[in-house]
Amino acid sequence: MELELRNEPGRVELRSGGSGIGTLTGYASVFGKRSENLGGFVEVVDSKAFTKTLKDGGPVVARLNHNDDFLLGTTEGGTLRLSVDRRGLRYDVDLPDTQAGRDVKVLAERGDLRYSSFAFRTVSDAWTETDDGYPLRTLTAVQLVDVAPVVSPAYRDTSTEMSPLRSLAGHLGMDLAEVRAAAAAGDLRRLFHHPPAPAKSPEVRQDLELLRRKLALWAD
Repeated sequence: MELELRNEPGRVELRSGGSGIGTLTGYASVFGKRSENLGGFVEVVDSKAFTKTLKDGGPVVARLNHNDDFLLGTTEGGTLRLSVDRRGLRYDVDLPDTQAGRDVKVLAERGDLRYSSFAFRTVSDAWTETDDGYPLRTLTAVQLVDVAPVVSPAYRDTSTEMSPLRSLAGHLGMDLAEVRAAAAAGDLRRLFHHPPAPAKSPEVRQDLELLRRKLALWAD
């Protein structure tokens, strides 16, 4: 499963208390909110997308800009707490008294941190359409890897991510290379409505060739 990143605009909040120099709070994901164009499709997160990963209690980390050099907290250490409410996936991380922690505190106090993000691997998703016929991907279950305050949302328009394209190819019964080419051309919408016939396997092509030869003999 490929790693994917998504961001959520909205300034994070800094509160006093916790086990560090302050507690940073934000929403890494908001349920039911349609994303911007992600390269020919849009996406929403189902309200139960994080249920299994949170129940399983696997390790999740908080890092500034998803960078290992800027570790802020971990669920295993109890310095990162995750919860789900009606709005979405919330995180509370006790900032450490490290250079990374102090930097994040200053940036949050100045109002410079305007995005939160989460990294994940897709467990299951579903494909439908928007009211205007645009491909719509719904994340129904994901494996959460990390949550992060991020400075730059530059990855928002990641049109070449493999995981959603692989999923869409499976949904359409198409070859992945065709879906990748359509995504590169910004033409997923047309592909979603008019998928070409699935590529025939070598075994099917061989059977068809044998049938063609038999028909030719009977015709003679």
